[in-house]
Amino acid sequence: MDVIIKELGKNSKEIAEVQEFLFKMIKLEFGYDYVPQWHQDIINLEKYYIDPKRNNFFIAYTKTGEIIATIGIRAYDKDFPEFRHLYSIDNTSSIWRLFVDRRYRRCGLASKMFGIVENFANTLGYDNIYLHTHKTLDGAIEFWTKMGFVVALDSNDELETVHMDKKIQGVNISDNIVDYKYAVKL
Repeated sequence: MDVIIKELGKNSKEIAEVQEFLFKMIKLEFGYDYVPQWHQDIINLEKYYIDPKRNNFFIAYTKTGEIIATIGIRAYDKDFPEFRHLYSIDNTSSIWRLFVDRRYRRCGLASKMFGIVENFANTLGYDNIYLHTHKTLDGAIEFWTKMGFVVALDSNDELETVHMDKKIQGVNISDNIVDYKYAVKL
């Protein structure tokens, strides 16, 4: 299977297709639709991922142009009181919207998508990567642990949110892991 991974640009048609994919995946995984306080970044992809120089959003396509995976990375912009002493917009990046179409899971695509954003964050001088996931997502905790993340806080809230992080600065990541401008053979 050939997959093409590229950066999201300012193409309004492409942005609309990405938004459609993201909301479809949210409905499949979580069972709900658009929630304004949780999905502002999806509605404003340019503001959150495309325009800021230290942020980015990547999309995986089949050869026929179907979106099959996404991942976003941006400077840490949350204000969780429990993390004020750990993370800042200057030294911490955060991962958002890693979704892989169910037909393309368990073939290494999510790992490749993460490798791209990890390399991006390391290149820009971030010290850490933060993310949150949910215990209800099949395989999520295991996947992120495999990628080197550790649990920073298990919220034990109704959404079963788990906050995780990974130190990356000083870790040399080879540039030839994935060149997202070319097809990647899986």
